[in-house]
Amino acid sequence: MPSAALDNLPLEWIRAFEVAGRTGSFTAAAQETGLTQAAISQRIGHLEERIGTRLFTRKPRGVALTVEGEAWLPYVTNALTMLRQSSDDLFGVRHRKIVILASASVIQLWLAPHLAALDPGVRLDISFSTMILQSDFDEQDATVQVRYGDGNWPDRYRVRLFAESLSPVAAPALATGESWHDLPKIALSGPRSGWQEWARQTGDPATPVPTLRFDSHAAALAAAGCGLGVLLASLPLAAEALAAGRIVRLSERTLAPRESYWMTASKSAISKRQWESLAAAFGEPG
Repeated sequence: MPSAALDNLPLEWIRAFEVAGRTGSFTAAAQETGLTQAAISQRIGHLEERIGTRLFTRKPRGVALTVEGEAWLPYVTNALTMLRQSSDDLFGVRHRKIVILASASVIQLWLAPHLAALDPGVRLDISFSTMILQSDFDEQDATVQVRYGDGNWPDRYRVRLFAESLSPVAAPALATGESWHDLPKIALSGPRSGWQEWARQTGDPATPVPTLRFDSHAAALAAAGCGLGVLLASLPLAAEALAAGRIVRLSERTLAPRESYWMTASKSAISKRQWESLAAAFGEPG
């Protein structure tokens, strides 16, 4: 491809090629860009004519990248990504408002206490939204989401907030030196490990069966602090309550599940500099 062929190439032609190549369809490219299928086809046709190379093979039931188109696509994708990110960082093209979706407990016990660690040089207008259900990413109207899982979400920014570590805690009044295994237990709904997993790992009895159950770690932690029973708590989320003496650990043993809380975002929804600021403040070091 002669270098002169690249002179004065309209960016919208390049964009049409990148989206169509990435999605594998002129129709999907039209939906993503808000253009018509005919407009996508026309722009790609102009691009092919200008560079003197066929980028797509037209078929009765769709299109496919040619060898040349497939070879060029990753370079174009990377170039457009760098262009978008640099314009965001340098000129503030992207909106400054960041909506962070997380459970009420994570917002209260982890994100809020770490807000002071945000880089003051990166201007962010942060709005927190409480997650009610663990539904799909695409169903959530948020820039950033905090999810519980193993972090296996490819093609997204992602950072683990902390390594999960669970251990029994209770109010100091219940920690009398006697065996805590017969004390009332507090259960916590949700995807994290619970008393059955603790019993399997440690050999501790699984009884008594919990008679109190909460769907919020913060609420369960408050109940434990009031002396209502023993909670298998997330130690990172319970750090402030432990430091303040409202609760105490009843065992040196810990349960370390593979899953934990991860902060994630689509790379198209947030600039790299914004993401790095959030990851440095809320994520675990390294």
